[in-house]
Amino acid sequence: MATALASQLNTLDLAQPLPLDSGKVLPNVRLAYETYGDLAADRGNVILIFHALTGDQFVARTHPITGKPGWWQRMVGPGLPIDTSRYHVICANIIGGCMGSTGPADLAEDGQAYGMRFPVITIRDMVRAQVALLDQLGIDRLHAVVGGSMGGMLALSFAANWPGRADCVLAIATTARHSAQNIAFHEVGRQAIMADPDWRGGDYYGGGRKGPEKGLSVARMAAHITYLSEAGLTEKFGRRLQDRDAKSFGFDADFQVESYLRHQGIAFTNRFDANSYLYITRAMDYFDLAEEAGGRLADAFAGASGTRFCVISFDTDWLYPTAESRNIVHALNAVAAPVSFVELSAPFGHDSFLLDVPALDRVVKGFVG
Repeated sequence: MATALASQLNTLDLAQPLPLDSGKVLPNVRLAYETYGDLAADRGNVILIFHALTGDQFVARTHPITGKPGWWQRMVGPGLPIDTSRYHVICANIIGGCMGSTGPADLAEDGQAYGMRFPVITIRDMVRAQVALLDQLGIDRLHAVVGGSMGGMLALSFAANWPGRADCVLAIATTARHSAQNIAFHEVGRQAIMADPDWRGGDYYGGGRKGPEKGLSVARMAAHITYLSEAGLTEKFGRRLQDRDAKSFGFDADFQVESYLRHQGIAFTNRFDANSYLYITRAMDYFDLAEEAGGRLADAFAGASGTRFCVISFDTDWLYPTAESRNIVHALNAVAAPVSFVELSAPFGHDSFLLDVPALDRVVKGFVG
């Protein structure tokens, strides 16, 4: 069994206010990040990993709140597909997040928590902050950028908007834009949060007040269903009944799958901020690389023809199905960017990129090298 990898947890205050796509400027931006492996003397061995919506910087180290292993501990470490005996790995908590980087729970210049006064952010804003982080660390070019799900969006945005700064880009289980169905699922979660009386218009920080835990829990439950596959749920739970005496969240849990989802929802509230969830899901919904480039996805990658790409999808992922990955590949082909594409078979749905899929390990190791 994998053990937690030694890492270094850092925070960095950006030297300049961060300009945002909205036209506003975010002052006093702090990024929390972890590093794994030694930095080469020429700084040429850096891999930047972007995390997913509910992820954070704790890629391969025990999470300080949950006590669980890092979310990609099976992938990052000495001798693993992303080999920290060769590469210096960086993963930062995104802006808008809630694990140390500047977000809605932080204090604005008036000394009060931002709450819903936090400016609207985009996927490109999140990447812009991390590019500023790299600049301050003196890292001009990356060996690779890697990301799954929302992390894949960030990786694609990096390639499109900062071409030439990475030798290779690995985008897993992702999309170049959110579909109406994706937006609809996110809106269900946002409405659950905002309908919770404890949300208070986003002003629930301080004074011992309780946040919208019930609403956030429901949002997590709804989203978690989209991360799984029907076959996986059927195999794991079927229609098996729960212990009739078991209670979760104040209601009888008749089916095992109900109890599982309720546990996922409640556990999530212990480590995630509801306002961060609102802002990050909205940023994902706004994401549309083609629109950024005037309506044609290929034009988004016009400057990235010198970068190698690898795009990976999973056959049971109905959140970001293989057709979405093919759209990305076709756009890259149109600008003659070198790109590899593979659809992997796995029973876990969208979450396959986080779970034990040996074929994924082989592809990542072969591409990142």
